[in-house]
Order: sequence, then structure tokens, then C-alpha cells
Amino acid sequence: MYIYKIVWHNITQRNMDTSRIKIQIASDVNERDGIGIEIYLDNKLVIEIFRDDTLKTREISIYDNNISLDLIEFAISEFKKEIPWDFIDYSKLDSNE
Repeated sequence: MYIYKIVWHNITQRNMDTSRIKIQIASDVNERDGIGIEIYLDNKLVIEIFRDDTLKTREISIYDNNISLDLIEFAISEFKKEIPWDFIDYSKLDSNE
């Protein structure tokens, strides 16, 4: 896993205090191949949104039983802002071989 960016948010979205939220942007090329964001609340991973370039999917994983809709909407908004929407098509990339 490669970590590209870590962002601490100190803004208020709607009525949600986001000062306790950390967003980590990371790519993964081991078991899956793509990029995503991880949402930490009080330093605990609670949401991951991942774009898998091999499977051509975008998936949300939730790691806590009680996640507010505001936090899920915030995570989706950040994913759309930070992660390119288009999948990487490795068959169309030029090879240097």
C-alpha cells in the first residue's frame, strides 16, 4: 500500500464536527489494484472507499456498527473529490518492453 496524502479536517459540514476526522489516500497493488480513501474517526478506521481498476468496481467498506449518514456522505464526497473517477485500463498503456 502506498500512502499519497493524509488530510486532517477542521471544518464543519452541515452539523457534523469534522475535527476528529482524518482522511488517508492510498493505493493498493497487492491483493487488489486501485486507489481509495480511508476515513479515520478518532484515529480508528471506520470507512474505506476503494476504486478497483482490475475489477472495475468502486466499493465502500464500513468497519464500525454505528456510522452516521453525514459521515458516509462526507466520505463519498471526499472520494469523488480526491480520486479520479475513471478506471485505469492497463491494456491501453504503452509498454516499454
